Amino acid sequence: MNDYNPPLREIKFALDFFGELPRIAALPGYEAATPDLIDSILAEAAKIAAGVLAPLNHTGDLDGAKLTERGVRTTPGWSEAWSTLIEGGWNGLSFPEELGGMNLPQVLNLAVQEMWHSANMAFALCPMLTQGAANAIALYGSEDQRSRFLPKMVSGEWTGTMNLTESLAGSDLAAVRTRAVPEGNHFRVSGQKIFITYGDHDLTDNIIHMVLARVPGAPAGVKGISLFIVPKVLSDGTANDVKCVSLEHKLGIHGSPTAVLAFGEAGGAIGELVGDRGRGLEYMFAMMNHARLDVGLQGLAIAERAYQQARSYARARKQGRPVGWTGDGVGIVEHPDVRRMLMEMKSRIEAMRGLLYQVAAAHDVARAHPDPEARAAARRRVGLLTPIAKGWCTESGIEIASLGMQIHGGMGYIEETGAAQHWRDSRITTIYEGTTGIQANDLVGRKVIRDGGAVASDLIGSIAGEGRALAGGPLAMEGTALVRAADAALQAVRVLLEGGTTDPRLPYAGAVPFLHLMGTLVGGHALIRGAAAANAEADSGNDDPWWTARIGLARFYSTHVLPQVAARLTAVTEGAAAVFAFDEALL
Repeated sequence: MNDYNPPLREIKFALDFFGELPRIAALPGYEAATPDLIDSILAEAAKIAAGVLAPLNHTGDLDGAKLTERGVRTTPGWSEAWSTLIEGGWNGLSFPEELGGMNLPQVLNLAVQEMWHSANMAFALCPMLTQGAANAIALYGSEDQRSRFLPKMVSGEWTGTMNLTESLAGSDLAAVRTRAVPEGNHFRVSGQKIFITYGDHDLTDNIIHMVLARVPGAPAGVKGISLFIVPKVLSDGTANDVKCVSLEHKLGIHGSPTAVLAFGEAGGAIGELVGDRGRGLEYMFAMMNHARLDVGLQGLAIAERAYQQARSYARARKQGRPVGWTGDGVGIVEHPDVRRMLMEMKSRIEAMRGLLYQVAAAHDVARAHPDPEARAAARRRVGLLTPIAKGWCTESGIEIASLGMQIHGGMGYIEETGAAQHWRDSRITTIYEGTTGIQANDLVGRKVIRDGGAVASDLIGSIAGEGRALAGGPLAMEGTALVRAADAALQAVRVLLEGGTTDPRLPYAGAVPFLHLMGTLVGGHALIRGAAAANAEADSGNDDPWWTARIGLARFYSTHVLPQVAARLTAVTEGAAAVFAFDEALL
C-alpha cells in the first residue's frame, strides 16, 4: 500500500490554466487570493492530505463507523483529523469573511478538496456535505437563520447533512412522505430518511440536518415539498427528536457513517422552514449542484490515488522480460500493455482535472463577475457541464480504479494491497447525488433539448475552432482528432433534437452514451489545450520533461480515447432504437 503524494504541479497548472485562477482572483471580492497566499494554502493542504488524512484511509476501511448505544463512533483518529480542519479554518475557505470564512475562489477550494478526497474519500465527505448545507442556508435562509447556524457550520464546529431519500422515494423525490406540521413558530417533523451521509457521528456537538418534507395540504409531487432545518441539538442544549436507527453496511467508504434517521418518534422533531413553502426542491438543488461537482471531483481524486499506487507497484514489481528489453531485471512498467494502462489512467486523469477546474472557475465567474451578461453566460456553462462532470468523471474514476487493480494482477484482488479499496470506494460515486442515468437525462432534456442545443453547440463549435487552429502546426494530429470528435458531437446534438419528434424515448435511450461522448470530448479538449501550452514552452526553450509529458499525454488520448467519441455517436444515432428492439418480457 503506497503513500499519497499530492500532485501539486499538476494541480497548480490546472488552477492557472483551466481554472484561470489569476483572472478569477482579479474579480471583485477575491482580492485576498494573492499568489503567495494561494501557494501557502496549497502547500499546507497537501501536508494535511498526505500526513493526516491519507494514513487514516486504510484504517477507516478496516475499522469503519459503528453504531453504539451512545450514538455513532467514527474511526479512531477521525476526531483528531477533524480538529485539524477546524483549527485551520479549512471548512470556510470559500465562504464570506463576515461568516468566518476566507472569501477565496471556489476553484481554489476545489483544488484543496481534490487532495483531501484522494487522501481519504470517506473522511472528506463530511466537510463536502457541510459546505453544501451551509450554501443552502446562505442562499435561502432568513437573516436570523444565517446568523444562528452559519458561523459554526463555516468554522466546522457543526456539520451539515442533506436528507432527501426515503425507502419508498429514492431518486423520485415527488414520492417524499416525511411530514412537517406547523406548531407555533416552528414545525414538527416526522418520517424516516435513508442513505444520510454523516447523519450521525461523534466529530462535533451538533449536526444541522437539511430535510425535505411536506406540510399539511401541500400539493402532490415536487411542488408540495418544502425544506427544513432540523438540528440534532436544539438551541437550549436539549436533544431534538432525531435518532440514528441504523448504519448501512456498504461495499466501500466504510469510514463514512451512512445513516438511517428517524424523525419524530417521540412527538416530532422541531424544524424551521427555509424560505417559502413548496420550494424545497429548488432550494435543495443549491446543495445538490454543489455536491454533484464535488462527487465528480471524487472520480478524479480516487483515480489519482489508484494511479499513484499502480504506478508505484509497476515500478517495483519485476516479472518476465519486456519485449525489446535487453538489460537486467526491470519493473513491469516496461511491459507495453502495462505502460498502455498507465498512460490511459494518467491521460484521463488530466482530462478530468481540466474539465472539473473549468466548471469550478465558471462558478466563480457566475458569482463574482461585475458584468451581468458574463455571469449569465457562466451560469449556462455551469448548467451544461455539471452533469457531464459528475457523470463522466465518476464513471471514469471507477474504470481507472479497475485498471489499477489490473496492473496489480492477482495482488490487486487481495485486500492487503489496498488497490481493491479504491475500486470499492469509487463504486458509489456513479450512484449518489443522482445516478449517471439521471445526470444524462438532465443533460439531454434540460441542457440540450430545452434550448434547442444552443449552449451545447456553442461550446462544441468553439472546441472545433481550436482544433482547426492546431491542425496546421506541430499538434496537427491532435487538432485533427479534436475536430473529428467535435463534428461527431454536433451530429449527436442534431440527432437528439430530431429524435424526440418521432419517439420521445429515443433521446433518453441515447442519453448516457451522449454524456460519455461529451465528457470524452471536453476532457480531450482540455488535455490538448495543455499540450499546446507545453508546445509553446518548448518553443521558448524550456526543455523541462514535465512539459514534454503534457504533449505525450495528449498524443495518447487523441489516439486511444478520443476515437471513442465515434463509437458513442453510433450509440446515440443508431443504437437508441435498439434499446427497444423487443418486448421487455423477453429480457
